[in-house]
Amino acid sequence: MGRDVIIACDFASGEETLAFLDRFTGKKPFVKIGMELFYAEGPQIVRQIKARGHKIFLDLKLHDIPNTVKKAMAVLSHLDVDMCNLHAAGTKAMMEAALEGLTRPDGTRPLLIAVTQLTSTDEQRMKDELLISASLPETVMHYAENAKAAGLDGVVCSPLEAAIVKERCGKEFVTVTPGVRFADSAKDDQSRITTPEKAREIGSDYIVVGRPITQAEDPVAAYERCLKGFVG
Repeated sequence: MGRDVIIACDFASGEETLAFLDRFTGKKPFVKIGMELFYAEGPQIVRQIKARGHKIFLDLKLHDIPNTVKKAMAVLSHLDVDMCNLHAAGTKAMMEAALEGLTRPDGTRPLLIAVTQLTSTDEQRMKDELLISASLPETVMHYAENAKAAGLDGVVCSPLEAAIVKERCGKEFVTVTPGVRFADSAKDDQSRITTPEKAREIGSDYIVVGRPITQAEDPVAAYERCLKGFVG
């Protein structure tokens, strides 16, 4: 599996998103479509971006009863995305149902990964607000192991946890890591972050980068800088 940089296209409209992607006249970057854009534009924006030749990570973080998630994943499987996700906190039963719904009649499906803990969550908040007494690393590892047991392909996790996830779940278990910033970027609302170079050393498979690319004066140059630092 080759490493890749995924650009988080967290824009409010399809028009803004497509104008941003128009700037990439050479390589077609892997992009993430999240809740803001999907809820604003619906499935059609996924089809438009896919038709342009981009790989897509559909980041909707499903979390509901198993049957509802199974049916939702069956709908998403028709959009021909390359990766989608759900919350590991939804239990193994929900993850197994999601996998069943996502798998097409011919046996193909996108990669399915689970969110362990959001990178905006730190251990104190987890204990005080979510009443989870286990440590943050313990919780992430437990959720990752549940995801693997349910048959998922990998997890979304902080770059700081990617190496341990690989140790526990195997080298083939995919780690998708947001919270990546250049050394000279602002942290914004992320609590657990690292640089593209460090994520590469740690062993992340994919890094998700938003504002350091989308809000850069020259987004294409920022993307190339990120790609060079992470992929080499």
